[in-house]
Amino acid sequence: MPEDTPLFDERAVPERRPGDMGNDPSGHRKRLRKRLLDGGLEALADHEVIELLLTQAVARRDMKPLARSLLQRFGSLAGVLQANPRTLSAHPGMGEATTVALQLVRVAATRMAREKVREAPIISSWQALIDYLTIDMAHLTVERVRVLYLNARNMLVLDDLVGEGSIDEAAIHPREVIRRALDIGATALILVHNHPSGSPNPSRADIEITNRIAEAGRLLGITVHDHVIIGREGHVSLKAKGLI
Repeated sequence: MPEDTPLFDERAVPERRPGDMGNDPSGHRKRLRKRLLDGGLEALADHEVIELLLTQAVARRDMKPLARSLLQRFGSLAGVLQANPRTLSAHPGMGEATTVALQLVRVAATRMAREKVREAPIISSWQALIDYLTIDMAHLTVERVRVLYLNARNMLVLDDLVGEGSIDEAAIHPREVIRRALDIGATALILVHNHPSGSPNPSRADIEITNRIAEAGRLLGITVHDHVIIGREGHVSLKAKGLI
């Protein structure tokens, strides 16, 4: 028998009679829902948020032990919600439906943050950009390199995933980055990558490749506004540190 039942599969849930809470005779889930609706953002502890999300996928099972084990393994609520889907589904007690229930939160949060980034010039809505990048990249277990291409009004034109791996010329080619900008009519760009180690402090390679791209851009009228490094411990702007 699978660990969980299909998400929203009504056939998997027996018809309930009035007052029937399945394996929740104490009304625990009902109280969690009421606390959330009445109390708002801080009404539930992190393990209770995960527990309530899991109950949306599995109607008749105590989800508190699973929620606590996920928090213990991944370290935080953000760590659980941003965990790799395959890793999540392989966790003891998890399955497809419970993994989907958690991943939906990440998808929704990322799309909301991305919409805010697209609505205004990036330079004048910097915190919205950092929020988006943090949600999307802070808990990745592999290093990814992205280039955000901007138009003359500093509006986002393209969010381009360049590749995975260490940020050197094997992963990102200065000429290709600038050529891409010219092809799509971008006038500026922001480099972004994450550090799976958690610390966003730049390496020598980070600084060197940034300056190579900036120099290539200057020759063709493409401005490199910044290079942002994202980690679980925060973010670093190479421009703010005077490294560009």
